[in-house]
Amino acid sequence: MAFIERRLFFHLDWLLLASVLTIVAMGITMIYSATQATMPKLYVSQIYALLLGLVAMVIALSIDYRTLADKSHWIYALTLGLLVYVMIFGVVRGGARRWIPLGFFNLQPSEFAKLAVALVLAKFFGENRRLQPTGADLMTGAALAIVPLLLIARQPDLGTAVTLVPVYLVVGYVAGLPMRVLGILALAGVLMAPIAWKFALKDYQKSRILMFIDPSKDTRGAGYQQIQARITVGSGGLWGKGFMKGTQGQLRFLPVAHNDFIFSAWAEEQGFVGVIVALGLYLLVITRSLEAARLAKDRLGAFLVLGILASFTFQVFYNITMSAGLAPVKGLTLPLMSYGGSSLIATLTGFGLILNVRMRRFTN
Repeated sequence: MAFIERRLFFHLDWLLLASVLTIVAMGITMIYSATQATMPKLYVSQIYALLLGLVAMVIALSIDYRTLADKSHWIYALTLGLLVYVMIFGVVRGGARRWIPLGFFNLQPSEFAKLAVALVLAKFFGENRRLQPTGADLMTGAALAIVPLLLIARQPDLGTAVTLVPVYLVVGYVAGLPMRVLGILALAGVLMAPIAWKFALKDYQKSRILMFIDPSKDTRGAGYQQIQARITVGSGGLWGKGFMKGTQGQLRFLPVAHNDFIFSAWAEEQGFVGVIVALGLYLLVITRSLEAARLAKDRLGAFLVLGILASFTFQVFYNITMSAGLAPVKGLTLPLMSYGGSSLIATLTGFGLILNVRMRRFTN
């Protein structure tokens, strides 16, 4: 495999790789801490997902990203097929149909849709010979993102569906999407908000927004998660309460502490110092990935890195602000840290592609 070629091996970004794996280790530690009283073996599933994710990362490193991009239309079509399949035959949990049972593992195709969209958009815009994309180009790119977005939203999983929006906006912008178009899209979003509120949003989604504005209206119901997240983050103080000593997470006052609110649980046990460490690692991952895009040998590689990074950064930012009570509660996990096998495997695969682009910057 090309990955083991000596000249490529030494161009691997070891700092980025070490930062990613350190965050994963922090996540597994917190999953262990948050679930020992109720689901003591849950962290083992995350370790298995890590092993599968590392295999997927190696595969993503081994194949030249340009070869993968050439097959992006097949990868995209396969992803759409899986999204359609899961709507019909998928496993239902919590009122949502998002998973395909594979015996030893439940596959969530929506997590891999981010990579498929990033690949197909990078191929579409990166190999477009026009320096400035036409309106038809922009509409085609938008359609490539909207189709899987709508399929994911119907599961329903609006949180994951929304993560495809920054993929298109970032890749489209660096490809030449004019600022005035972004302004028009933003204005259209504002104007469509009342219509979406009345016809598109479900009651529980409206409730989350209302509770974000004033969670005290329903402290034991819809506002409970928002309030507990704030209490949990604030209770950690400077140095934290210590590993497995967090009262909010350990006593289950904080719901899904191992998943959506893992950052709140981390803040309680590790304190402000631990929060700074986690934020510093995420910032390092983002800046090193941006450097990979800057050093990419072609537009295709740069667009691929930025597309993957756009979804990752959006999800990190939203989850952390949600955990601090600064954004409405939404089912968006914290990449690399939160419990979830498909999310971890897909995210590690994405960073395999980012490492791939940087590693091959000197190849023909």
